[in-house]
Amino acid sequence: MSAGAARPAPGVRLMQKVSSTRAFARIAPHFVPAMDRAVHRLTRGRVILSAQMLPGVVLTAYGAKSGLPRTTPLACMPEEGGASWVLIGSNFGRPGNPAWTGNLLAHPDAEISWKGRDIAVRARLLEGEERAAVWEAALKFWPPYATYQSRIEREIRLFRLERRGA
Repeated sequence: MSAGAARPAPGVRLMQKVSSTRAFARIAPHFVPAMDRAVHRLTRGRVILSAQMLPGVVLTAYGAKSGLPRTTPLACMPEEGGASWVLIGSNFGRPGNPAWTGNLLAHPDAEISWKGRDIAVRARLLEGEERAAVWEAALKFWPPYATYQSRIEREIRLFRLERRGA
């Protein structure tokens, strides 16, 4: 960390350690999204509980096979200017890409709920040098992504969501 760089708050450092464990990877996919969906629904889109640690969106993508809308609360990395967000398909460091990544590959037009606002977006899988640069930013943003990547053989998918019409 460079001199003068802000250190994460103690609660954030603790959450980074906890979220890097294999136990968290086993349990979190079963309770974090369900809890986020419930709180998001109860607050009419104003709150995502896990966004108290990391910024978050609720992604509505269309099923790769069914074409039906699929809603998934996700941590995101907002980019400067407010016109784009990066989604990291870490799946908590578990094998297999999360289903939402396959949905975005099949149907890149999606919607997100961001801070209580519904926004139409188009997703783009990041590759090559662009992916490498965003991955480095993601590791600074949330260091546990490095642990997730070290546990799996697949390359974690990164998507940039850009406002449609922007």
